[in-house]
Amino acid sequence: MSSEYVETVVIGAGQAGLAVGYHLRQIDRKFLILDGNVRVGDGWRRQWDSLRLFSPASHDALPGMRFPAPKWSYPGKDEVADYLEQYAAAFDLPIRLESTVDSLVASADGYVVTVGAHQIETSNVVIATGGLGRTPYIPAFADRLDPGILQLHSSEYRRPAQLRPGPVLVVGASHSGCDLAYELAPHHPTTLCGRDPGQIPVHLDSPMTRVIFPVVAFVEGHVLTRRTPMGRRAKTHVRDHGAPMLRVKRRDLLARGVKRVTERVTDARGGLPLLADGTVVQVANVLWCTGFRQSFDWVDVPVFDDDGWPVENRGVTESPGLYFSGLSFQYAFSSMLIDGAGRDAAYVVRHIGQRERAYVDA
Repeated sequence: MSSEYVETVVIGAGQAGLAVGYHLRQIDRKFLILDGNVRVGDGWRRQWDSLRLFSPASHDALPGMRFPAPKWSYPGKDEVADYLEQYAAAFDLPIRLESTVDSLVASADGYVVTVGAHQIETSNVVIATGGLGRTPYIPAFADRLDPGILQLHSSEYRRPAQLRPGPVLVVGASHSGCDLAYELAPHHPTTLCGRDPGQIPVHLDSPMTRVIFPVVAFVEGHVLTRRTPMGRRAKTHVRDHGAPMLRVKRRDLLARGVKRVTERVTDARGGLPLLADGTVVQVANVLWCTGFRQSFDWVDVPVFDDDGWPVENRGVTESPGLYFSGLSFQYAFSSMLIDGAGRDAAYVVRHIGQRERAYVDA
C-alpha cells in the first residue's frame, strides 16, 4: 500500500470544501482536497433539471470570487456546478478527483485517510461532505409497496418523464417536496403529504424580495445562530424536519391542483401507501422527498452523538485536528447556503492555523 503525508486533508470538493481550501491557501498551509466525483460540481449536476438556488446570485458567492450572473437572478444547478469548477481553477486548489475516502482513523501523530490502496497521513482533517447527509432516507415499509409502483428518492429524480403514467404521491412537504409536487402536477394527478413546515411570505421573483432579502440574509446569518435561543430552536427544526416552503407557496400548489394532505405516510396496506388516518392512497408512483441521514460509518473516531451528528462547536471537535465544515446550522441558518460557507470555513481554518503554529512553537 502506497502512502504520503499532507498537513491537512479536506474531504469533499463542494462549496464547503472549496471555501476551506481558499482560506488554507490564504495562510499558506499545505493541503489536499479529496473528492469522489469525476468533476468539481458534479454533486450539483446530478440534481433535478429545474433546480434553482433559493438565494439570488448576489448572495451566492464563495470568498474571493463573485457569482457570474445577474445580481437578482436565481442560478440553476448547472450554473452552480460550473461556478464551483471555475472557482477551484481560479485559486489553483489542489484537488484529487475520483478519490472516494474509504476510511478515516486516528493515529499516534494525527490521522490516516485511506483511498483504495493508498494511505494519506495527516495532522488535520476537515470533513466537508454535506450539510444534511448524503445517504437517502426512505422508510423501511417502502419495501412492502407493490413492485408495480415506481419509487424514487428526490436524489434520483431528474424530470417528470421518469415517472410512470398515473397518480403520484410526493412524501415530504419541505421545500423540495413542494417544488417537485408543483412541477409534477401538470403531468400527473399529484398528492403531497406531510406536515406543513411553514412558508416565507413573498415569492422569490417578486420585486418585494429585493427589499426584504437583505434583512432576511442578516437574520439568517446573525440572528438565527447557535448563540441565540431562537437560532437553537431553528437548528433543531431544520435538522429534524427540513426548511420551510421557499419558492412554491400553498396557493401555488392549490392553483395547480395538487391535493394536499398533512397526514404522514406510516405504512403499506395491500401494497399501497397508508396514511396515519387509515387512508390508503391509490398511486402509480411514489417520490420520497424525505431527506437524508448522516452516515459517517467510514470515520473511526468517536465524535458522534446517538443520531449520527458530529459533536462540534462551529466545526471544531474535541478530537484534536478533526474538523467539519458545511454542516447544516454549523453556526447559523446561513451555514446551509453557499454564501455562508466562507465564514464557517474561515473559523475552522483559523483553528488549523493556530494549531500548526502552536506545534511549531513547541
